[in-house]
Amino acid sequence: MNAIQEEFVLEVQSMKKYFAIKKGFLQKTVGYVKAVDDVHFYIRPGETFGLVGESGCGKTTLGRCTLRAIEPSSGSVLFRDRQGSVRDVLKMETSDLRAIRRDMQLIFQDPYSSLNPRMTVLNIIAEPLVCNGLLSGQALVDRVKQLMELVGLNSRHLERYPHAFSGGQRQRIGIARALATDPKFIVCDEAVSALDVSVQAQIINLLQDLQEKLHLSYLFISHDLGVIQHISNRVGVMYVGKMVETASTKDLFASPKHPYTEALLSAKPIPDPRKKSNRIILSGEVANPANPPSGCYFHPRCPYAQDVCRKEAPEMKQVAEGHYAACHFAGELELRGASVS
Repeated sequence: MNAIQEEFVLEVQSMKKYFAIKKGFLQKTVGYVKAVDDVHFYIRPGETFGLVGESGCGKTTLGRCTLRAIEPSSGSVLFRDRQGSVRDVLKMETSDLRAIRRDMQLIFQDPYSSLNPRMTVLNIIAEPLVCNGLLSGQALVDRVKQLMELVGLNSRHLERYPHAFSGGQRQRIGIARALATDPKFIVCDEAVSALDVSVQAQIINLLQDLQEKLHLSYLFISHDLGVIQHISNRVGVMYVGKMVETASTKDLFASPKHPYTEALLSAKPIPDPRKKSNRIILSGEVANPANPPSGCYFHPRCPYAQDVCRKEAPEMKQVAEGHYAACHFAGELELRGASVS
C-alpha cells in the first residue's frame, strides 16, 4: 500500500508510538503501551480520510504523531510542501519543522478548553500569524477579519473574549485560527463531537465548503460513524493501535472485509423507527495495548476466529481495488454492511 508513485499530500509509513510503563522508586521501565502500532495510510490532495474506532484505540495519538505534536517512537511522515518537494517531517530540525507546520494544522475537540480565555478573538486568530512573523499592524487585523467572515462570524466582534460565544461559534474561531497560515492539511480531532447535533451539521458543512474553496486535505478523526460516512472520501478503521481496514467510504460501509468493522458498523443507528437495529454484540473485552494477545489482536472477540488467528498476526492485504484489510480470511467471509438491518 505505497502511494509514493501517486500525487499525495501526506503518507504515514510504519508509525509506532509506545509509551513506557515505569514502576518503583527508580522508575524502571517494565513495559510499553502500544498506542500506535505499525500504522500506514496516505491522503490525496483535496481528500478527507476518516479515522474511526473505539475510544482508546489510538486515533488521537496517531493524529498528533502525524503532526509531530507527540514525538513518535518510529516511522516516517512524508509530506508534500508548498514547493512540491516530499519531506519526512520526523527527520526535520526544529527550524525546518516550524516552517512546514504552517502547512499542517490542528482543529481541537473541545472548543471551550482549546481557546485561551484571557485572549480576545483578534489575538487568538492572529497568534499563528504573529508567531510565524507573517503579518503585523493593519494587515494582520484585516487578515483576521477576513478569516472570521470566512468561517461565518461577525468581524465586529474582534475584541470579544471566548466566554461571549456559544460552543459552535467557539469552534468556528478554532477553525479560523487553523486556517490563518493558509495550510494544505488539517487534522480534525473529534472536531464536532462536543457540539449539539444541529450545530454539528453546520460545522461539517462549513468544513466541506472550506475544503472546496481552499483545496484542503483532512484527516478527520471521529467515533461517530454517521459523521465519518458523510464527510469522508476514504476511511481507516483502528483497533488497539493497529489499522485493520482501509477503503473508500462507499465500499467500507457497504461491504466490510474485517469482522471488527462489521461489528462497528452494526452499531450505526438506523434513522427509521420502524426498522429494528440488528447489532453484533462482541464478547470479551478490548485487548490491553500494554499486553496485547498473540496473533491477531481481535481474535479473542472475533466470532470467525480460527487457530491461525491465535498464532499469526495478519498482514494488511488488498482484497479489492483500493480496499485493504488485516484479516487472515478477508475476502472469504460474507460480512454485513451498515445498510443491512
